Amino acid sequence: MDLAFIPSPSRGVVELGPIPLRGYAFCIIIGVFVAVWLGNKRWIARGGRPGTVADISVWAVPFGLVGGRLYHVITDYQLYFSEGRDWVDAFKIWEGGLGIWGAIAFGAVGAWIGCRRRGIPLPAWADALAPGIAFAQAIGRWGNWFNQELYGKATDLPWALKITSAEDGRVPGTYHPTFLYESLWCIGVGFLVIWADRRFKLGHGRAFALYVASYCAGRGWIEYMRVDDAHHVLGLRLNVWTAIGVFILAVVYFVLSARSRPGREEIVEPVPAGEEAAEGDADAKPSLDKDKDKADDAEADASPDTGDKDEDKDKDGAGSAKKG
Repeated sequence: MDLAFIPSPSRGVVELGPIPLRGYAFCIIIGVFVAVWLGNKRWIARGGRPGTVADISVWAVPFGLVGGRLYHVITDYQLYFSEGRDWVDAFKIWEGGLGIWGAIAFGAVGAWIGCRRRGIPLPAWADALAPGIAFAQAIGRWGNWFNQELYGKATDLPWALKITSAEDGRVPGTYHPTFLYESLWCIGVGFLVIWADRRFKLGHGRAFALYVASYCAGRGWIEYMRVDDAHHVLGLRLNVWTAIGVFILAVVYFVLSARSRPGREEIVEPVPAGEEAAEGDADAKPSLDKDKDKADDAEADASPDTGDKDEDKDKDGAGSAKKG
């Protein structure tokens, strides 16, 4: 008999009149909001302008959602294109299914477009957003809880997840809550990046590389615990191999970047030309005022001397008249 477990919601959607509120989508939206909010604060602290992170996210987020969905559909195509399946379900993103690898890759393309339009270095923007992305993933994983998906092997531990749905091959029972493990791991990754960034002044994309490497280190063992259907290569799940490969790339980038470009960027966002001119005018105005004040002072100093000389001449003239 199970004495304790994490219950699963009976349904993943709440009907608010004619509007369905889906738990999975709600978690994704909250995660995006947190990532943009924190990224904006970090960007401003680095010398950037308010609103820049949000403007670039307008490009990054849609690209990331498309990339995440494509990766999931391609790597789990049997869920949508095998016999008895409806391919239209591949477009039902609200039912779950986003691959973080595709989301980061395509999101980076969207961010590159946004940064290029603003004349901003992509690595600096990625560094500012890195911990926020980790926290967004931590929140987004709770969308899997609403859908009763992404759980691990059967267990009777007190924090086991109880699955009640029997749809899509699920077997009701208690399992390792791998969604919770990954959520907690992502929170730890977010705080690790914040600490390391403050301690070592990471720049030129190294904070983002640290986030990627740290996430992959956790994703590898968490992925190994999962029991849902997945493609295997040499006995390991495809996502485990992906995590290993991306981890190596992130570490290599971190090391090479530290050697070639140590320190942090001094300027992360250039000031628009129009505002530079306005600032130049504002700086020049006090100088003109100072010059004017100096001229007035000189004129004031000269006026008493002239007056004294005229007065002396008048006295001399009066004295001469008396003598005459």
